[in-house]
Amino acid sequence: MVTASLVAIFQNNIKRMLAYSSVAQIGYMVLGISFASVNGLTGGIVHLFNHGLMKCALFLALGCIVYRCGAVHIDEMRGLGRTMPWTMAAFVGGGLSLIGVPMTVGFVSKWYLVVAALERGFWPVAAVVLFSSLLAVVYIWRVVEVAYFEAPSAVEGEGAVREAPLSMLVPVWALVVAIFYFGITTELTAGIARQAAESLLKVAS
Repeated sequence: MVTASLVAIFQNNIKRMLAYSSVAQIGYMVLGISFASVNGLTGGIVHLFNHGLMKCALFLALGCIVYRCGAVHIDEMRGLGRTMPWTMAAFVGGGLSLIGVPMTVGFVSKWYLVVAALERGFWPVAAVVLFSSLLAVVYIWRVVEVAYFEAPSAVEGEGAVREAPLSMLVPVWALVVAIFYFGITTELTAGIARQAAESLLKVAS
């Protein structure tokens, strides 16, 4: 988790950054399984679903950016927060969940993992989960800083960057809404994951 997040921080290509982030997220899933407890397995299973939501939202938002301006590198995204506000807002929404901000699906997963670690008395492991989340803040902030706090290019007319078409924004925002909906209403996702975890542990015992 930590190693992949550290590598992600130093990537300029956003696709590579998100790919290394996925490696870190798989680490969370494996960690949950390794606890062999209800909360641990619940966290690992629900993170499988939650990661799908947030990473699909991030890659689709990046797809909108590539479609409009062909940018996949962080230094090419100057000012996109102004020229593509809906796309970048969706990217930020996915990024917040990746960090594990409350009321997002990413928070739900990490909450279960931290609780599982504390149940086992693994305080250092809980600290590692939190530290890895802080590393996610760093690489997501690199994108946010360039997109929102640097001036866009001065290209005008047909060459100017415009917002992505509605047909691309709708699926991105459907995922972002799901990120926050399932981050607030956890009965369906975490509830089913807990039932699965309990069944798996009964079979194993």
